[in-house]
Amino acid sequence: MSDRPLLNRRLDGLGTTIFARMTALAAETGAINLGQGFPDTDGPEAVREAAVRALREGRGNQYPPGPGIPELRHAIAEHQQRFHGLRWDPDTEVLVTAGATEALAATLLALLEPGDEVIAFEPYYDSYTAGIAMAGAVRVPLTLRAPDFRPDIDALRAKVTDRTRLLLLNSPHNPTGMVLSRAEAEAIAELAVERDLLVVTDEVYEHLVFDGEHVPFVSLPGMRERTVSISSAGKTFSFTGWKVGWVTAAPALIAAVRTTKQFLTYVSAGPFQYAVAEALRLPEDYFTGLRDDLRAKRDLLSAGLRDAGFTVHPSAGTYFVTTDVASLGEKDGVEFCLALPERCGVVAVPNAVFHDDAEAGRTQVRFAFCKRPDVLSEAVERLGRLSA
Repeated sequence: MSDRPLLNRRLDGLGTTIFARMTALAAETGAINLGQGFPDTDGPEAVREAAVRALREGRGNQYPPGPGIPELRHAIAEHQQRFHGLRWDPDTEVLVTAGATEALAATLLALLEPGDEVIAFEPYYDSYTAGIAMAGAVRVPLTLRAPDFRPDIDALRAKVTDRTRLLLLNSPHNPTGMVLSRAEAEAIAELAVERDLLVVTDEVYEHLVFDGEHVPFVSLPGMRERTVSISSAGKTFSFTGWKVGWVTAAPALIAAVRTTKQFLTYVSAGPFQYAVAEALRLPEDYFTGLRDDLRAKRDLLSAGLRDAGFTVHPSAGTYFVTTDVASLGEKDGVEFCLALPERCGVVAVPNAVFHDDAEAGRTQVRFAFCKRPDVLSEAVERLGRLSA
């Protein structure tokens, strides 16, 4: 064979995700996994039984419709109207995907040309980096800095060039837990309209806002025709393995994303689509209960991390809290996380891997609190060894 690299140069340096590496490390060492963002309990029994019922009744066992089953597309439209006051046509403005990850990849591949610039909040969720790279586009970071990780709107404006095509926004933000204020969202929307930019919003944590409010970008003036909104069932219903996501957007944008999506998975998760349709219609107290439960878990873990000597930054949403290990005398978050399972029997994720400039997050470490209270309490007790 020739010496030409086998991996497309666009993907050079991506390799195995940090989540897979740290989860494997947790399995090898028997450590408590507070690295990857998945719950350690299943979601509502009624939703699981809905999936079993669909399987037994033969619904979804063969290829479902490419855009998603009608029942789910209607449920998504009803959910957006119910919680956000947004009206979507389930036939032309809703597309079901294999989780938010496929939704993101299909959207970026559909809307970007090689050389287009994409401005995204840094630290990035890792699939953003991969999706932009696969599209041949150029990522431009807007770095969110501790302690509050607020976006600098003037800096954002300065980064927009004639090559900027798209803003990729994530609120509530993974990994920092930052939630955009309405004023910040409105300022970004005004800039998008002024510079004729497309906006892609990752809103998978839309129901997990503990402080502040979730402001869908598409609800802001001038954003309906230029915004692709992405969400999924995994985080809201604690069935992350089902991989059921969706895109809502104006018909022209949905048509563009569907064109790409049909050549990725084509369809997926047939029986689970019926179950998610039922899940989206759960009473409001389910959604508020989920939020309140995770807020309590955030507070439990955050307090324990502070007692252990970490600097704990505020988390207004998501599954995660970001800490700084410099207060423990540590100088490198990656080295700290690699050693932590042996030192304390706990796994976390270093934020540096989510940065282009690793120095910006050198000593920041992310912990997931979407676990049972007894697991979090045990993790806190183990982490206390660091300050002993």
